[in-house]
Amino acid sequence: MAAGEGLRVAVIVPAYQAAATIEKVLAGIPAWVNAIYVIDDGSQDETAARVRATSDPRVRLLVHGMNLGVGDAMVSGYRHALRQGIDICVKMDADDQMDPSYLPDLIQPLVLGRADYAKGNRFHDLEALRGMPIIRRVGNAALSFLLKAASGQWHIFDPTNGYTAIHRAALGALDLTKLHPRYFFESSMLVMLGTLDAAVEDVPIPARYRMERSNLSIGRTLIEFPWLLFRYACLRVLWRYFVLDFNAVSLFLVCGAPLIAFGLIFGLYHWIDSVARNVLTPTGTIMLAVLPLILGFQLLLQALVLDIQNRPQRPLQTRPHDRASRPYQTANPADPRDRGEGPPSPRPSS
Repeated sequence: MAAGEGLRVAVIVPAYQAAATIEKVLAGIPAWVNAIYVIDDGSQDETAARVRATSDPRVRLLVHGMNLGVGDAMVSGYRHALRQGIDICVKMDADDQMDPSYLPDLIQPLVLGRADYAKGNRFHDLEALRGMPIIRRVGNAALSFLLKAASGQWHIFDPTNGYTAIHRAALGALDLTKLHPRYFFESSMLVMLGTLDAAVEDVPIPARYRMERSNLSIGRTLIEFPWLLFRYACLRVLWRYFVLDFNAVSLFLVCGAPLIAFGLIFGLYHWIDSVARNVLTPTGTIMLAVLPLILGFQLLLQALVLDIQNRPQRPLQTRPHDRASRPYQTANPADPRDRGEGPPSPRPSS
């Protein structure tokens, strides 16, 4: 039986300046995959020509007239997949760093109904980690905590991993126009899935690092990603605990944050005052600053523990109401992301 267990699976390959590797990537995709969408995102090299030259009837080439970013490229692929009745969409980059032999492992949580979205995690394999540049390891570790807070998916790691699979039930429930158009795409996907209470699962998959050069600017990532994730985290907390509901987490936040703010401001004021007057601060004054800090920290820590325990566990695909068809998922002929070329992918029997 095919790895998809009767479900139709498509691989979406966003490609930019990938002429050197795209043919190898396409050749490695297993035969049980039903459709392959390659999105040429404004490449100036021979990427599109190499794709057109392939003899694989499953391949469909979609062309962007200009470089719109990996997020917009994936939106093009997702829209076509939804229209063709694909059940599971896999994202595989065009740089040949994602091993296609792990495709069955990646989609297994979706096939078995355990999750709506699965993503690779390169940090499970210590041997493979040695091949990952050190700055990527440090950056991933630093960004993971912020992404956990922003998405509510506290059990996941390696947030920038682009080897992902999504079920139609979750894909159809997303507003694809709100996904980030460029390199924040994977993180914004996790954040939006968190707002839907979609179940997400990490799958141990090592990356293959060779001599490829990443188009992702590390400096830009360190500047832009933390701010975006912090903003999303604040919005998630406000929405989940003060708009949709008011529970113990809400109460702990309402009480803990003012206590910490009071302790910091009160303590800082009296510390500056004592330094300016060259006198010792009374013990009672110190305790008035320290006690609110300790109590506020304990309340926020308890709120964090409850938030971690409240992570999504029931997949959307197992819930009674099917939200896989929404008006904003239909194609817009004027949108450059919805224009493709080449024969449509066949519809093989499952």
